[in-house]
Amino acid sequence: MKNIKFGPAGLGPVDTAIETLERYHKMGLEACEISFTYSTYIKEKDAKIIGARAKELGIQLSIHAPYFVNLNSDEKLKVENSKKRILKCLEIGTYLGAKFVVFHSGFYGKGTREEAYKNIKNNILDLQKVRKEKNYTPELAPETMGKINVFGSIEEVAQLVRDTQCSACIDFAHILARSGGDYRFSETLKLFNKLKKIHIHFSGIIYGDKGEKKHKKTQKEEWKKLIDALPKDKNISIVNESPDMVEDSVVGLKIYQKLKV
Repeated sequence: MKNIKFGPAGLGPVDTAIETLERYHKMGLEACEISFTYSTYIKEKDAKIIGARAKELGIQLSIHAPYFVNLNSDEKLKVENSKKRILKCLEIGTYLGAKFVVFHSGFYGKGTREEAYKNIKNNILDLQKVRKEKNYTPELAPETMGKINVFGSIEEVAQLVRDTQCSACIDFAHILARSGGDYRFSETLKLFNKLKKIHIHFSGIIYGDKGEKKHKKTQKEEWKKLIDALPKDKNISIVNESPDMVEDSVVGLKIYQKLKV
């Protein structure tokens, strides 16, 4: 049976990080994504301590880079600042022992979708070059996005994986919203079948004609659909982003344990 780690998209303040990780561990959770939504708020010294404790507890860490990222901006300074934010996450992620740095690639902008893809691909190649030079250990993981006017369809992200040797964050809630009601499980997993480790975001989601609106509590039936669809020969981490992300992660874990028996 597949090996799946469940956990929330939040660690909280540095002062309570160890306590939070220990609480997650007691709940049976084995994943935690640290949200650097507005800034990379963990410094090197603290990152090493937090990372060491997470490793002891068997909790896989990942990072969500700041939202202020656009690798397809018309403004060179914005692109360079976007790269700096991602590189800072890679640096701190190395101290944390994080497996992935998840990020939003950018917007389509005024050009064609093909031009957007080319710009984003080239900027990720630049990031990969620095990542190797600096020996940063987390994998870059561009995320599949939930709004139709934002770069990040499953096809685009899968092509980035092929062209840049990056990893990916497969957000099935976003896929559901972007497609107007279809998780596209089989199609998506086939596109990403070369990945040895699969990093997933999953939660309930409210959406409309333009795609994603906001996350909501994750229903048990949705958890079952996801778990049933996942491959049995991959190491998988599932991060929940609902308003009740810790509780929902525990629910997902319990459903998985029942199905696993």
